[in-house]
Amino acid sequence: MTARAVVVGGGLAGTAAALALADRGAAVTLVEARPRLGGLAFSFRRATAAGQLHVDNGQHVFLRCCTAYRAFLGRIGAAHLAPLQHRLDVPVLDAASGRLGRLGRTALPVPLHLAGALARYPHLTPAERVAAARAALALRRLDPGDPALDGQDFASWLRRHGQTPRCVEALWDLVGVATLNARAGDVSLALAAKVFRTGLLTTPGAADIGVPAVPLGELHHTRALTALERAGVRVLLGARARGLERAAGGWHVTVTPRGGDPERLTAGSVVLATPPAEAHRLLPGGALPDPGALTRIGSAPILNVHVVYDRPVLRRPFFAALGSPVQWVFDRTGPSGLGGGHQYLAVSQSAAHDEIDLPSAVLRKRYLPELERLLPAAARARVVEAFVTRERAATFAPAPGVGRLRPGPVTRAPGLYLAGTWTDTGWPATMEGAVRSGLAAAKAAARHDPAPARGPGTTLKESA
Repeated sequence: MTARAVVVGGGLAGTAAALALADRGAAVTLVEARPRLGGLAFSFRRATAAGQLHVDNGQHVFLRCCTAYRAFLGRIGAAHLAPLQHRLDVPVLDAASGRLGRLGRTALPVPLHLAGALARYPHLTPAERVAAARAALALRRLDPGDPALDGQDFASWLRRHGQTPRCVEALWDLVGVATLNARAGDVSLALAAKVFRTGLLTTPGAADIGVPAVPLGELHHTRALTALERAGVRVLLGARARGLERAAGGWHVTVTPRGGDPERLTAGSVVLATPPAEAHRLLPGGALPDPGALTRIGSAPILNVHVVYDRPVLRRPFFAALGSPVQWVFDRTGPSGLGGGHQYLAVSQSAAHDEIDLPSAVLRKRYLPELERLLPAAARARVVEAFVTRERAATFAPAPGVGRLRPGPVTRAPGLYLAGTWTDTGWPATMEGAVRSGLAAAKAAARHDPAPARGPGTTLKESA
């Protein structure tokens, strides 16, 4: 008999779980409350004075070490739409001096691959560069899986290892805020060790950056939906899971389509790939040792300021800024479909707790002059359009102690599994973590309710 599975949630975690289950021969139904797939990594269309834009809700990038996400892109036939840098190269602009530095690598073995760039990095003193190299070697010796590290904050560890406030700003937070969505003082040392060891201290090319060349919706909705349908997955968009009940040999999932009548789905396995609050609502009593833990996983916001200029003002695909409210700036002109000689920049602001609820007018007044300070050409250009997108709960908060709250994929309720970046993947809240969580849930479900695998060649395999 064919195993039946229901996946609740159509973000990257749920999509990856559904594909993996279908590849193992299960009859899968994917339920998503929104009218689209992609979760918090999506795009939308916006009419502007410069024409129609395809806008990503936030700037998402990945690294070469994101092997599960890269395999996911391959599975949905989209790897060529998200190219990687040939070699890590991050321009870093100091707002006060106007000096441009670069963080990059060579092909030398780890850790020598970073030595040349660090030695030439102009935003640190020679003494700070030496101290940073020593801290990196010490960080390499840490085990991210050590529970003792989870309760410590990264900033305290950096201070103990001789890192000055300037070094934290110009190096550690430059990377950490973008990948962890929090500053060093608010980050679990275990998660910081995972990010820096995996990205910078494992293989020379691990931190090479990949930036989607198309809107996120093309990847995570259009391409993913096609792959799901080809795999035989039934996809219910605009349908909310209202309840979950035990049934003989499995589960009943009550689903209400928008404007339609409720439908009861029956399955041997259910994967809840939802935000933690929604999973908490749906989970039956006793499914987790500490069900209240899900309500104690905090969240962290990200906002993006989108600016369309009447002419090109930036020659690079992206850069990071120091000594400025601006964190990272990306040129999204090509993926947006914008033409007519205009340029569209996205200012990506992580850990935006102090700004997430500010009016758009206040944010425009803050960031437009700052872009002119960083990019002299912007001062000579006309702003055609400027708007703000916000994700108030963009990621889980990677605070010290969060590791104790993150459950694994298997619950105490047979046949019921969890997926999402907030589950215990060992990774922070990234696209890589989302895909890994879905694969882990699917693997656990397959052990519980096995089905004959389909033919080889198109499976989405779990990455190490």
